[in-house]
Amino acid sequence: MRDEHQRYCIEIAYKGTAYHGWQIQENAVSVQELVDKALTTILRQHIKTVGCGRTDTGVHARQLFAHFDIHHGQTDKLDIARVLNGLNSLLPNDIVIKDFFSVASDFHARFDAISRSYEYHIHFGKNPFLQGFSWQLRDRPDVGRMNAAAEIMMTYRDFSCFSKSHTQVYTNNCEITYAKWLWEADDVLVFYISANRFLRNMVRAIVGTLISIGNDSTKSADSIREIIESKNRSLAGTSVPACGLYLTKVSYKDIETLDS
Repeated sequence: MRDEHQRYCIEIAYKGTAYHGWQIQENAVSVQELVDKALTTILRQHIKTVGCGRTDTGVHARQLFAHFDIHHGQTDKLDIARVLNGLNSLLPNDIVIKDFFSVASDFHARFDAISRSYEYHIHFGKNPFLQGFSWQLRDRPDVGRMNAAAEIMMTYRDFSCFSKSHTQVYTNNCEITYAKWLWEADDVLVFYISANRFLRNMVRAIVGTLISIGNDSTKSADSIREIIESKNRSLAGTSVPACGLYLTKVSYKDIETLDS
């Protein structure tokens, strides 16, 4: 018996400045809202995407996946290239659909993802070309001390201290597989972090905490232990601005599942 639908996946990138995050919000414009409207218009049937995660207001994404189903009557004549061109014509210039491909009927963009990676960008001194894409700081922190603290952080699993309050999640445990600060071109300092999952506001809280350690010579790298073990958000650093944060990569175990 023929399946009633075909599942597809899209790869999206966007500048998040103008949006209240990826996920559809009441009384606020989100990236998902515009993508769903464009898909519905091009495919001529109601489309509701399921994203691999969510990004907060103002956060950018270089790679975000979302899946959706199309009823079988439409899949017979679906021209992927035409659909992709049509979507990008309808969407604003700060959102792009980079790829569009079929996947297995049980593929799930969120639950099948095994790793997510973020970057946080910081620059020093006024730079109009980085405005909106990086956080400007005046004082240079001690990067060595921040990287030492990041290494200690990776030995923990419960990151309640970095979670936004009153979020409904089944666990605050995450497995961080990479966390490091690196100097890049144009005097930009970038924090790279990868984990199997992230809590809401977690990366921005981690960056704020590490920056506070790097800026205070009285704090050792080991001070991050007390913060994490307290499970108290008020002991961690402030959340840094969204403009410097990017979702950069989402990985899946079976790469062939994402093969067009």
